[in-house]
Amino acid sequence: MNYSYLDCLAMLGVGGAHPGGLKLTKKLLAHEKLDVSTSVLDAGCGTGQTAAYIAKEYGCHVTALDNNKLMVKKANDRFLTEKLQMRAVEGSVEDLPFADASFDIILSESVILFTGVARSIPEFKRVLKPNGKLLAIEMVMEKELHDEELGILKTFYEDAIFRSEEAWRQAFNHAGFQEVQVEKTEVQFDSEDVDSVPDFSLTEQMDPAYFDIMKEHEEIMESFENKLGFRIFKCIK
Repeated sequence: MNYSYLDCLAMLGVGGAHPGGLKLTKKLLAHEKLDVSTSVLDAGCGTGQTAAYIAKEYGCHVTALDNNKLMVKKANDRFLTEKLQMRAVEGSVEDLPFADASFDIILSESVILFTGVARSIPEFKRVLKPNGKLLAIEMVMEKELHDEELGILKTFYEDAIFRSEEAWRQAFNHAGFQEVQVEKTEVQFDSEDVDSVPDFSLTEQMDPAYFDIMKEHEEIMESFENKLGFRIFKCIK
C-alpha cells in the first residue's frame, strides 16, 4: 500500500513538524499582542501542540482545525489530557467552516504549500477581522531548482508547490492582503531542548512503512539543505 507523507505525519502523530518547530512558534508569538480577548485560529493544527501552547500561555480563545480526521482526534486527546476547554474541528483551509471576520490572528505552520493557494489564502483573509493578521511559516526555494529536483519534491510531497520568497509574497498580495512582512530567521537546533524536536503521538499497531517514509523525508530535506529554507510571512488584512 502506498502511504503519503501527510498520512505518515498523522499516523506518527508528529507535533512541531514545521521548520523551526515549537521553538520558532514561541519566538514568533512572543512578538504579538495576545491576551484573553484575542481570537486565534490554528489552521492545520496537527496534534494540537501549538493550539494547546497558545491557550495555556496567553489565555486566548483558540480554534484548532485540521483536514485529517486522525490528527483532529489526537489534538482533542491532547486537549483532554491537558484539561483544556477547547476542541479541534475537521475542515479544509480551502473552504473554512467559519463566518467572515471571525479571528484576530491565524497561525499556519507549513500548511499552505500543501493547498491550492488561489483558494486557501483568500479564505484566510475572509475569516480575519479588519486589520487581522495571518502568521505563516512556509518553505521557500533559496535557489532555482531543476526539473528533476522539482519532480522529486512533487512526487514525495503530493504535488506540494515549492515557491520562492517573492512568489509567496505575490500570492499573499494577490489575495488582497494590505501589507506582507517577510522575516528570515535562524533557529538553532538543540537536541536537549524539547521545543527543538518534534513530539510524537504514535498510532497503535502501525505499519513500519511509516517510519521508512519519515526517514525518506529526512533524507530529502538533508539533500536540499542548501536549496530550501523557510520564511515567516506576516500578512495584515
